[in-house]
Amino acid sequence: MGPGLGEVWFYHLERASLEDVLPDLLEKTLARGWRALVWSRDLERLNRLDERLWTWRDDSFLPHGLAHEALAERQPILLSTTIEPLNGAAALFVLDGDPGELRDFARTVIIFEGQADAELDQARDLWARYRKQGLETVYWRQNEARGWTRQT
Repeated sequence: MGPGLGEVWFYHLERASLEDVLPDLLEKTLARGWRALVWSRDLERLNRLDERLWTWRDDSFLPHGLAHEALAERQPILLSTTIEPLNGAAALFVLDGDPGELRDFARTVIIFEGQADAELDQARDLWARYRKQGLETVYWRQNEARGWTRQT
C-alpha cells in the first residue's frame, strides 16, 4: 500500500482508559489478519502497556513485544518509540504526539483523551491535516454501553 491510501480512525476516550480500550482494538486488528505497531514517545508508557497486555484477560492472549527486544520483527503486536514497522504492521496505533507523515499503513488509529484540552486540540489539527491530504478519516466516540459509535 502506498502513501496516502490508508484510513485514519480517531478514538476519543471519554469513559474508559487507554489500558482498557487498547487490548480490544488490538485483538480486532489481529482478527483481521493484520499486524500492529503501537507507537508512543514514552518508553515507560509502553512498558506499562507491555505488562497490561500480558495480564489483560485470562481467556485471551495478545502476542506482542517491545521493539528494542530480540526478534521484534516476529511480533504480531510491536510496542515502539519509533514509527518503523519492523514487524510489517498494517495498523499503526498512535498513543501520543504527532506521527508525522503517514506511510504504508492500511489504518492509523489515533487514540486521545477526552478531558485533555491539549490532546483534543492536537487531534483536531491531525484530523484537518489528514482530511486535507485526502485520507479517509473516521471519528469514533465512546458510548454509554462501553462500546463505540461512529460519528458523522
